[in-house]
Amino acid sequence: MSAVTLELPWLTFDLGERMQVLSWAINRPGFEMADRIIWREVRNADLPRDLDVLDWFSAELDRRGAQDAVAFLTSRDVTFFHDKTVRIGETVVRCVATVGLSNAERIGHREDRSTMDWGTINVAVRVNETLSKTGLLEMMSIATQARTAAVMDAGVQVSTGVATGTGTDCIAVAAPCGSVDYVGLHTQIGEAVGAAVYAAIAEGAAQWKADIAPLFNRTSNND
Repeated sequence: MSAVTLELPWLTFDLGERMQVLSWAINRPGFEMADRIIWREVRNADLPRDLDVLDWFSAELDRRGAQDAVAFLTSRDVTFFHDKTVRIGETVVRCVATVGLSNAERIGHREDRSTMDWGTINVAVRVNETLSKTGLLEMMSIATQARTAAVMDAGVQVSTGVATGTGTDCIAVAAPCGSVDYVGLHTQIGEAVGAAVYAAIAEGAAQWKADIAPLFNRTSNND
């Protein structure tokens, strides 16, 4: 059974078994096989301007014994993770997310973030249904759509309108290997994935707006 473990500065989503994972995560992006998805929280002092981030993160993963994991970096306090499970029929979807919106963006535009620290949204989604690579790709599209809908509904304003995400978002979707190709919005799987991701991001965005947004002009250390 999957489990989530918090051991600062690490957050680990144990998938419960080795399964296929699709992401653009810093460690092990693309189509990979893994049994866990992890977050590493960072602060300004961890990442000086002249640092090779990939080398640094690789060394951190070595020390953690986690080179085999799909891994995110985030400046959001990982204590504030959001964990939602949705069951529809035999389909069970679990979403774990951290939500920071200090570098929010609207699709098709870029804000000037050169003098600011960055937050991010990191999302990991596990489904119990066996999917093909095609199905996993469509699952990614549903998770991305749900993330975007939740951010837009949160009403975070940037100079070009309502934000649709951040400049550094990352999503990882996981499922056992199988033959199911189609998991769109008309399917039970698509409904469950969308509901779980939307709920986690909506809750995270609301917490960020309540806790961090009021301090935004004074500090970006916990974004």
